[in-house]
Amino acid sequence: MAYINRLLTCDYYVMALLEKLVYAVKLPFIGRAATVLIRVLGVNIPPSVEIGEGLVLPHGAVGLVVHERARIGARAKLYQGVTLGRSDTHLEASLIKSGGSIEIGDDVIIGANSTVLFRSGETLTIGDNAVIGANSVVLRSVPPGEIWAGNPARRVSTRK
Repeated sequence: MAYINRLLTCDYYVMALLEKLVYAVKLPFIGRAATVLIRVLGVNIPPSVEIGEGLVLPHGAVGLVVHERARIGARAKLYQGVTLGRSDTHLEASLIKSGGSIEIGDDVIIGANSTVLFRSGETLTIGDNAVIGANSVVLRSVPPGEIWAGNPARRVSTRK
């Protein structure tokens, strides 16, 4: 039992280290090293991503991929396998509109293996206190306080 408790404590410290490294990516001297280290740990968050305080990456969020034009609010919780990206990467360059982004609000939870995709030229917003269920595919904005799930994701409830 003591061995299991030690392992669980170790896992907690690794997750806490990863969460701190995400913020360290923007620091002048250690930013590049932090970027390499989080990628080795299975997380891809570019330095251009704005991240609010208290980001939580349960289970190390292995497989997390975040688009360079994303903004993540305070206390957001992103599980493993989450992708925040663009839906129209298959288009020819002449058909792609400039701009567009994903904005994740404060206190948002995005479940394991969920995908949130925006179209070029548009901003997709996940409102404050929203929840995205595991394995969901979100292709349009989610209002604050709603719970969405499915493929494609749709409103299933509201968060109390």
